[in-house]
Amino acid sequence: MAKSFRTLDDIGDVAGKRVLVREDLNVPFKDGQVTDDTRLRATVATVAELADKGAIVLVLAHFGRPKGQPAPEFSLAQITRPYENVLGRPVRFVDWAGAAEAVATLQPGDVSVLENTRFFAGEEKNDRETIDRIAALGDLYVNDAFSAAHRAHASTAGLAQVLPAYAGRAMEAELDALEKALGASEHPVAAVVGGAKVSTKLDVLKHLVGKVDHLIIGGGMANTFLAARGVNVGKSLCEHDLTGTAEEILEAADRAGCTVHLPYDVVVAKEFRANPPVRTVNVHEVAADEMILDVGPAAVEALGDVLKTCRTLVWNGPLGAFETPPFDAATVALARTAAALTKEGSLVSVAGGGDTVAALNQAGVAEQFSFVSTAGGAFLEWMEGRELPGVAALQR
Repeated sequence: MAKSFRTLDDIGDVAGKRVLVREDLNVPFKDGQVTDDTRLRATVATVAELADKGAIVLVLAHFGRPKGQPAPEFSLAQITRPYENVLGRPVRFVDWAGAAEAVATLQPGDVSVLENTRFFAGEEKNDRETIDRIAALGDLYVNDAFSAAHRAHASTAGLAQVLPAYAGRAMEAELDALEKALGASEHPVAAVVGGAKVSTKLDVLKHLVGKVDHLIIGGGMANTFLAARGVNVGKSLCEHDLTGTAEEILEAADRAGCTVHLPYDVVVAKEFRANPPVRTVNVHEVAADEMILDVGPAAVEALGDVLKTCRTLVWNGPLGAFETPPFDAATVALARTAAALTKEGSLVSVAGGGDTVAALNQAGVAEQFSFVSTAGGAFLEWMEGRELPGVAALQR
């Protein structure tokens, strides 16, 4: 099936061409060391393919929040050596001062990292002067940074308006997975949406009820929905001012034929800390001085049975306070069920968001999902049904 966006397969001969490649090199960095190189590793497929085909690869990225001013602590020069180690080939750092002259000396197959794009005041404003200054360095543009695709910046969207633009391999894999999850998805589709507050996921929930067959709500946000249904949630985290909104979402789900799953048994404690005294109760038996901190085992088993009837799963957010034992039990159990169904070929499973990735890693199943997106804001905006500027710019 033809893709709706251009990829490296459409790019033609790149030998000797200067290719501006937008990557995400915004890695955690402490005491001169990259503490997690996941994002660096995600860039290898695109950069190596282009370099091996004789392109002059000019990697664009942001690092931190320098607020449009050069600042040494936000220089990508610090990332160049760790990036060389990940790529397994030399990487040259190019400062914006004298960039044109430096790029002119690069040879086919060379890889360079250009200085932080956010050192330009016009980067985040997507202004034409910044776009033109960066575009002058390259012949082609490749966007490989889905995690920054929700931002209409010069290096994420603007360049695609002035240069021939293509999706890199990581971007392509992400967009293919998202299309399978909520675009041309195979039904029945289930979505797991967790997290602390309904207020942060309102647009996600409103969008999903019209797209999925089963909506599984967990985390603190489930308490707001339980309260909307008249359940006394004790001293649980709950946005009581949003119970009316929760009721509207439940009514919209009914109209759309979407079944909403809320926990009917829960794990409660009187204090929120690691391994306090807990009890598992029906949601109608939560005491006034108790808080709901995880979904109970009976509800998790029932949710596993729901997943067994589904063909597609989208997951964003944990079911309980998973960072604090024993309140990770429900998230781990359901994640392992989803992973097993994926492994046997009956389920396409796509997950995303920082907490979700951490929870799946904790369950030891991140590698077994069909696709796990490390993008936070971009993944959430995609789940809200919003157009992502960096993706729209690549459409055919």
